[in-house]
Formats: sequence, structure tokens, C-alpha cells
Amino acid sequence: MPEFPPAPERTDPPYRDGERAAVEAWLEFHRATLLVKCAGLTPEQLGERSVPPSSLSLRGLLRHMTEVERSWFRRVLAGQQTAPLYYGPDDEDGDFDAIGRDTDHPDTETAVTRELAAFTAECDSSRALAAEHDSLDDVGAGLRHGQQVSLRWIYLHMIEEYARHNGHADLLRERIDGATGD
Repeated sequence: MPEFPPAPERTDPPYRDGERAAVEAWLEFHRATLLVKCAGLTPEQLGERSVPPSSLSLRGLLRHMTEVERSWFRRVLAGQQTAPLYYGPDDEDGDFDAIGRDTDHPDTETAVTRELAAFTAECDSSRALAAEHDSLDDVGAGLRHGQQVSLRWIYLHMIEEYARHNGHADLLRERIDGATGD
């Protein structure tokens, strides 16, 4: 993979829609936006850090959002006991900081291919788990800080999380190759 694959086509969310369709459309828009910001870059460019001492990179954002999808939909919504992919108790920011320390796949190209596949799989899993719920008022089987969380809250939080990090992705992409856009 000499460069990140082309991004999926982004579709603007409808201007008039029901609540569930609207939050699902916005979440899909933001998922696609992150991939748009990564599209066409080499694995090395994806790993470029913002500015010292920050460990922020597009590759790190992709890994981080994989963990966020995994946490909210698998752990909180479905109550699954899944281990993190990129961080641990001794490396809480491993999704960002461990880039370059990947001993399973030291080849950057292989690691990025695997990370994109993990992101795609987590988004697919999230969609499937959410589809099992009829109402946005449904609460997850898992807890967050000892509290039950509704599917509505999870969707809104995910939109906020992507929107914030897509802002970071805008700046990272502009720094890498000058590309700007929404």
C-alpha cells in the first residue's frame, strides 16, 4: 500500500430527517471525514506528528477512533469484555504514542493496512450493535463510570468525538501537504 486508499464518498446528512436517521447520518459523515483526511497519504505521512511535544498524528487519530468505537459500542452498549487494541494500563496513550514501537508489524505499510482494517471492522461492528436496538432510549448492557448510558447519548458523544478530532485532522493534513477542505 504505497498510500492510504481512496476515501469513501461522503454524503451530507439530510436537512430534514427523524432523530435516529439524523444522528446515524451525522456519525457516518464524520467517520467518512476522517478517512477523507487520510486519503492519498503514504504510511509515513500518516505517522507524521503535529508539533513537539505532541504525539498527535493522522495514524494516531485512526487508531484512537478505532478504540473509541470499540469502547462505546462493544463495551458500553453491548456489555462485551473486549481488550483494547492499542493501549494498556502501562501505556494509556498507546493509540498515539506507540506508533513506531509496533513490534508485531514493524513494517509501517503492513501496520497501517492492519489499522485501517481494524477501524473498518469496528465501525461495522458498531453499526450492527446499534441496529439491535429499536429506540435511542435503550440503555447499554455495560456501564460508564457506574452509570447506564442510552444509545442516544452514545451517538451524540460519538458525533462530538469525531467532530473534535476531525478538526485536528484538518490541521494535520494541511501541515502534511497543504490540503484543506471540509
